[in-house]
Amino acid sequence: MEYFPSHSFVNCDRHPFSAAPPVIPRPCRVHLLALGDVGSTLAIGLKLLGGDVISTLGLCDVRENVPERWEFELGQIAVPSPQVRIVPPEEVFDCDVFLFCASRFVPDTAVKSGDVRMAQYQLNRPLAAAYARQARERGYRGMFCVVSDPVDPLCRAALLESNRNEAGEPDYLGLFPHQVRGFGLGVMNARARYYAQRDPRFADFLMDGRSYGPHGEGLVVANSLSRYDDALSRELTEKTKRANLDMRAMGFKPYVAPALSSGALSLLSCLRGEWQYSSVYLDGVFMGVRNRLAPNGPAVERLVDFLVSPELLAIGDPADLSQLWRDMKNKDWFMALLDVEAYIAARDRAVADYGDRTAWARKMLVNTARSGYFSSDRTIAEYNRDIWHLG
Repeated sequence: MEYFPSHSFVNCDRHPFSAAPPVIPRPCRVHLLALGDVGSTLAIGLKLLGGDVISTLGLCDVRENVPERWEFELGQIAVPSPQVRIVPPEEVFDCDVFLFCASRFVPDTAVKSGDVRMAQYQLNRPLAAAYARQARERGYRGMFCVVSDPVDPLCRAALLESNRNEAGEPDYLGLFPHQVRGFGLGVMNARARYYAQRDPRFADFLMDGRSYGPHGEGLVVANSLSRYDDALSRELTEKTKRANLDMRAMGFKPYVAPALSSGALSLLSCLRGEWQYSSVYLDGVFMGVRNRLAPNGPAVERLVDFLVSPELLAIGDPADLSQLWRDMKNKDWFMALLDVEAYIAARDRAVADYGDRTAWARKMLVNTARSGYFSSDRTIAEYNRDIWHLG
């Protein structure tokens, strides 16, 4: 039996533009393009909350005095880091993480129906493509993060356009799939939580509900993975999708929650290696899922979901497996998931090494010879002498 299902993690090795995932230093340099409503609110969130993972927050905006205004404002927020500085357009890719928040068109509050995000695609696509080509020209190997609407289509446009030569032919010399990530699904999950906290019918979502797909038409909100109810899930999905229009009906543009939930909070969780909602490259498309940034690329939740797969439920206790699954997804106090990829790699090496019985025997002898003496009595005595001091 396979203990871990195949393709548990996103793997770009089979893709024509394959390469090792970018190594993001910690703390890292983040450059933010365009300080409109979303960009400026996102910058505030990063300044207040990102000191542990961001060393420098660079601000770039082509409008007169806009970057100067925000450098002045953010510089007066009394937290030691990140440091805020103005970045000229030609240096926007001298960073580890690039945030694309630019937009040529944002519908005003008179627009109260339809898919407001997709309405921005035709004008925002050329802008995203232009910066993707600039990233190609600079040989950029950091993260290219799309925050502008519509997130998923713009991620795809950035990836494809960066990999075309001057003749428009694909040559795969631009951005790699694992460099491009979209931040839009976080606010949809946060909106679903908002409704779940206020309606007891959706309370299961707070424990193990999930959000998938784009942050607009096509969104799927599951009320619960262990107690899924299709009718409740569809109702919660519709409420979540309409939250954007409900804010517009009040006469306001909905940008604060998207900038913080999809932008600042999700990005910071991503940089910390924590689980969060964003769009990653999965089998040829950008898909919004709960994932985390791992050493070998984006890791999605499929691995832990094996605990409640039909294979294990058929041979184990469903209640115990479901409880273990919930604990791993929502607690993981011992941070087992942080080491799981290293464990899988070590297990695979061990299986491969076992095929060479002579080499395997040598490893056993060396391992045994180098092992140290262990005594539980001595260990407890030393704990008492050095730590507990119980007499």
